[in-house]
Amino acid sequence: MKSVFTRWARPTAAVAALAVLASCGLPHVGPNKRQIFAGSVQREGDAFVVAVNDRVTRATAVVPALGFSEAFKNAGKLGSDTIRPGDVLGITIYENVDDPLLGVEGAPATTLEEVQVDGAGFIFIPYAGRIKAAGNTPDAIRRIITNKLGEQTPDPQVEVRRAAGDGSTVSLIGAIGGQGVYPIERPTRTLNTMLARAGGVTIEPEIAQVTVIRGQARGQIWLQDLYDHPELDIALRGGDRILVEGDTRTFTALGATGGQAQVPFESQTLSALEGIAQVGGLNAATADPTGVFVFRNEPAEVAGQVLGRNDLEGAQRMVYVLDLTKPNGMFMARDFVIRDGDTIYVTEAPFTQWNRVIQAITGTATSADGLTSLGSGG
Repeated sequence: MKSVFTRWARPTAAVAALAVLASCGLPHVGPNKRQIFAGSVQREGDAFVVAVNDRVTRATAVVPALGFSEAFKNAGKLGSDTIRPGDVLGITIYENVDDPLLGVEGAPATTLEEVQVDGAGFIFIPYAGRIKAAGNTPDAIRRIITNKLGEQTPDPQVEVRRAAGDGSTVSLIGAIGGQGVYPIERPTRTLNTMLARAGGVTIEPEIAQVTVIRGQARGQIWLQDLYDHPELDIALRGGDRILVEGDTRTFTALGATGGQAQVPFESQTLSALEGIAQVGGLNAATADPTGVFVFRNEPAEVAGQVLGRNDLEGAQRMVYVLDLTKPNGMFMARDFVIRDGDTIYVTEAPFTQWNRVIQAITGTATSADGLTSLGSGG
C-alpha cells in the first residue's frame, strides 16, 4: 500500500505544482500573444490589434515631411553689392592737389578703413556729411561722395569697398565643422554654400537635419534632401541662425530581441525589419517570430484608413502584428514603416514559458525530496 502511495505521490505533487504555477504565473519579459489579443477592442479592450498586410503598410507609411515654407523658398538671393545696416565699408579718397581736403600735405590718398553703416542705414564722411548707404551699391555711394566732395576740392577720385559686417552675417551652431558667425558674401549667399564654408557637417549625412531660424519663422530640412534637390537651397538673410543636429527620433525595443533599449533612428525612413536588425535581431533562444508587435498612438485619420472607419476621434491605440513565419512576413516587416515613439515588442515562444514551468516543477520536486530526507533523518 505504501509503495502505491509513493508511486503516485510525486506525479500528484508535480500536477499540483503545475496548477499553482499556472495560477500565479511565472516571471517573463512581458505579455504573451494571448494576453495582447485579449486586450483588443474586439474583445472589449482598449487597443485595436491589426495584422499587417499591404493595405496597412500603405495606410501607415506616414513619414513627417521636413521642408521650408514658401516664404523661405521664394526669398531671392541678396545682391552681393547691396549695402545693408551693419555693413562695413572701406573708402579711399584721392585728391590731385598739394593741400588735400582730407589728407595730409604730400599724401595722394586718404583711406577710411572701417566705416560702419548705422542702424538707420547712414554713414558719415568728413566734408561730405551724412550719406544714405543702405539700399545703395558701392558704386552709387562712390558717386554720392564724389559729388559732395567735388564742391570743395577739384576732381576727387573715390573708391568704395564693401566688407561684410554685422548686418550681413549668419550664425552656425551644432554638428558643424566650424561653429561661428560668418558673413554673407558672393560665394555664400545660400544655405548649402554657407554650410560648406563652415566646414560641412560632422555627423552622418543620412541623419543630419538643418534648421534655419529667421526672426519668428523656422524651417527645417534633411541635409540629404538639400543636396538632392537644389531648388531647396534657400537664400540666406542677415541674422539667420542655422542649427545642424542629428535626428532626434527614437523607438523602443522590448521583449525577446537581441537588445532591449531606446534606439535612435539611423536613416530618414526605418522599417520594422531594420528596427529589429538595429537591436541585434530576434533572440534565437526565446523569440516567437509569429508574435512581433508594434505599439503606437495613431492619428485618427490614419487609424480610420487602417480600420475602414470614419467615426474615430483623437489618437487611437494601435497594435500592429507581424508574423515573420508567413511566406510574405519578411516583406511585410520590410515595408512597414516605424515612426518616432513606436515600441517594437517581440513575444516569447510558448516553449520558453513551458521550459520555465518544467524547471520550476523540477526545482519544486527536488526541494520536496530534500525536505522528506530531512524529516526522515536521512
